[in-house]
Amino acid sequence: MRFTKIFAFAVLIASAMAQLPARAAPYVMDKSHAHVTFEVSHLGFSMVHGQFREFEATIDFDPGNVEATRVDFRINAGSVETFWPARDKDLRGRNFLNVAEHPWITFTTTGVVPTGTDTADVTGDVTILGVTKPATFKAKLNKLAPSPFKKNTTIAGFSVSGELKRTDFGMNFAAPAIGDLVRIRLDLEISPAK
Repeated sequence: MRFTKIFAFAVLIASAMAQLPARAAPYVMDKSHAHVTFEVSHLGFSMVHGQFREFEATIDFDPGNVEATRVDFRINAGSVETFWPARDKDLRGRNFLNVAEHPWITFTTTGVVPTGTDTADVTGDVTILGVTKPATFKAKLNKLAPSPFKKNTTIAGFSVSGELKRTDFGMNFAAPAIGDLVRIRLDLEISPAK
């Protein structure tokens, strides 16, 4: 009788675990095909375009269950580049990114909701200057296929875009003359971890 109860309990646990969503698998980012860019209005006359040259990511992804996707993204704030050295120095200083005290910009997913066959809303927490705020980014799967150069490697390519208000994070200098709204774009390729 005791064995029967234990067996029934084991079956119940196994059944419950089978109904849990599959866990996404680790993927790695191809840094040679990844780019983080942004644009900000300059006094309403033009847009300043820039990029971050150094970043890293921990990604769990399941093409068959995108809701299980989890991303931790870290950007080296000091790697900001707008191709004008004096401006880049200012951006790294206390008026803007204050990289001496806050060297990292981070994003951690809190949810992924498909919005189409190849699109999703990715929500998460963004931390800039030590301030954390929720944000939603639009992700588009550009292509999911084997690499034409490495047949045993699958590549998923994405474009991700969104907007942040820098004043939400306490970056108030010269706003709104220098734009408050920062448009962000991330292009990347990922593959299953070996």
